Amino acid sequence: MKDNVRNIPELFGSMVFNEAKMRQRLPFKVYNAWQQSLIQGTPLDRSMANEIASAMKDWAIELGATHYTHWFQPMTGFTAEKHDSFISPSNPGTIIMELSGKELSRGEADASSFPSGGLRATFEARGYTAWDPTSYAFVKDKTLYIPTIFCSYSGQTLDKKTPLLRSMHLLDKECIRILRLFGNTDVQHVTAQVGAEQEYFLIDKEMYRRREDLKLCGRTLFGAKPPKGQELDDHYYGAIKPRVADFMHELDTELWKVGVLAKTEHNEVAPSQHEVAPVYNDANAACDHNQLTMEFLKKVADRHDLVCLLHEKPFAGVNGSGKHDNWSLQTDTGENLLKPGKTPSQNAQFLLFLAAFIKGVDEYQDMLRCCVCYPGNDHRLGGNEAPPTVVSIFLGDELTAILESIVRGTEYVDIATQKLEIGVDTLPEIPQDTTDRNRTSPLAFTGNKFEFRMLGSSQSIAGPNVVLNTMMIEELRQFADILESADDFQVALQKLLQDTFRDHQRIIFNGNGYDDAWRAEAERRGLSNLRDTVDCMPTYIDKKNMALFTKHGIFTEAEMYARYEIHLENYCKVTAIECDTLLDMVMRNILPAVTKYSDALAGTIVHKQQALSQLPCDAETELLTRISGLSSRLYQVSGQLRAAMEAAPAAESGITAARYFRDEISTRINQAGELINALEVITSAEYWPYPTYADILFSV
Repeated sequence: MKDNVRNIPELFGSMVFNEAKMRQRLPFKVYNAWQQSLIQGTPLDRSMANEIASAMKDWAIELGATHYTHWFQPMTGFTAEKHDSFISPSNPGTIIMELSGKELSRGEADASSFPSGGLRATFEARGYTAWDPTSYAFVKDKTLYIPTIFCSYSGQTLDKKTPLLRSMHLLDKECIRILRLFGNTDVQHVTAQVGAEQEYFLIDKEMYRRREDLKLCGRTLFGAKPPKGQELDDHYYGAIKPRVADFMHELDTELWKVGVLAKTEHNEVAPSQHEVAPVYNDANAACDHNQLTMEFLKKVADRHDLVCLLHEKPFAGVNGSGKHDNWSLQTDTGENLLKPGKTPSQNAQFLLFLAAFIKGVDEYQDMLRCCVCYPGNDHRLGGNEAPPTVVSIFLGDELTAILESIVRGTEYVDIATQKLEIGVDTLPEIPQDTTDRNRTSPLAFTGNKFEFRMLGSSQSIAGPNVVLNTMMIEELRQFADILESADDFQVALQKLLQDTFRDHQRIIFNGNGYDDAWRAEAERRGLSNLRDTVDCMPTYIDKKNMALFTKHGIFTEAEMYARYEIHLENYCKVTAIECDTLLDMVMRNILPAVTKYSDALAGTIVHKQQALSQLPCDAETELLTRISGLSSRLYQVSGQLRAAMEAAPAAESGITAARYFRDEISTRINQAGELINALEVITSAEYWPYPTYADILFSV
């Protein structure tokens, strides 16, 4: 064990072409040019790119790589890759292994089968990938993976990474403007920092194989409540089972190799549910690493005869899985701008960044809700296990009281009896972590960061972080414009904080987000409550939201409309797949199974009445009656589902189609599921064709 522990520092990042390896393998001139391109955001000279590519190729081959791929993140939410070998023809019958600067920097991918939302015609297949030098290349499965952006032939973004990089660059600029106002000339760059806590389920592979809905939809479309679920709270933080512990150990090893800072792992609330969490990283790397984490969760699980489920709600009646996006801002000198400072000037600075965040969440609450909406998360959000569908901010009692004193212009006395007044020179230290965490809040301040808790477990974290970054860009730009033009910075700062905290108090809520009374209170405050994807999506192309992203160059108007169309089409297609899967399971297995059981019950009744002198058969008769009634209703609902699908508009028909699939298809899927659950609990296990929740959740 000691040897393993000693080798972990050597293991970590061993498959990553990171800065240390670049410094070791590149000539100083080339390494310095790469560093300058990162700092200044300028492209690398082709000769420099050639040398980096050659060194990267040699390093990858030493690790057994035979191929390279441009690794990108299309708007499917997953990753994509096309592999090319290093071989190139040399003399007749011989080859050499090479990777040119051109091949490193740019690739061509067939974009015809990736979602584009109308940005290009289907017959226009060409798409381009371009190296992202801010994210390190790595070796996996004997292939060199080169992180890239992905765009169309005409340059329109077709991926998740490009908007994130744009937003990080602009956020950096606006943060620097604010810091200069406070006299900070040391900081040159500010980076959005993210830590993504990942929840997931592990189930036995054999159980998975026997459930068509899990294989095709990622979730169960029916399942009666098991005798035991999570009522005893015995799984949360409980002892990790040996089989799961072995999986977690291998998962950590694989993640560490590719530089993912996997840190924390534990059992979650629901049976068979777990969590892995990394150390913070810059938002771009964090997004790449989370995609790798989701991939390795599935691959490593498979090697242990397990299946990892990343669907937000794979089982009804127990907690679903989310992804907590912990977001903060860090300077290149190591300062967290969302950490309450120990000096007066830092406290005023902290309050200004806090004000920008609060104002941004209030003004763009609908966009924050929209960026986490999709079919899987619709099943999770709003339940008493996940944040409500109403967006609000939790600050804790003490910080809230400080803001209220600023609004009133009165003194505040903290627990150390220090008076807090508006003014850079009179602000004392603001205590950190003076209140409990609110697990029901969509956006909770947790001492030095905001925890955005509405993300779903299968979701790319890129989109939500683009929204967080962009709203901060807008608010910080407004603040900088006001303060830079002010005659008296101190007076302007005081007024700005007072006005902002007063005008946006409605978004702050420290209570129980699960309480029904909060919905009524939120409505009274004028907060939006968007129930599901179909309700959310029109806000995506709302004039206010379109203006936010287009004015800062994060998206063009066409790119915004494209993403809107992609989300709606995906909603329709996911619902259609679930409908067809359920119909297949009902008609080919469930109804035949309960029919056989009905035959057995009828035979028993006849046998008792005729052969056994009419013995009582009340139980069999009642069961047969109930099963027959439920079967008939299930058959009727299945027929209605089939008819509704036949009449459905094309998935590409926009919001009209999405509303139809929600109201006519999804509703009937739920009705059918309830009937199947009722049948499951009264059908003999000998006849029931699928593993039950008890079988699946307690099989590992």
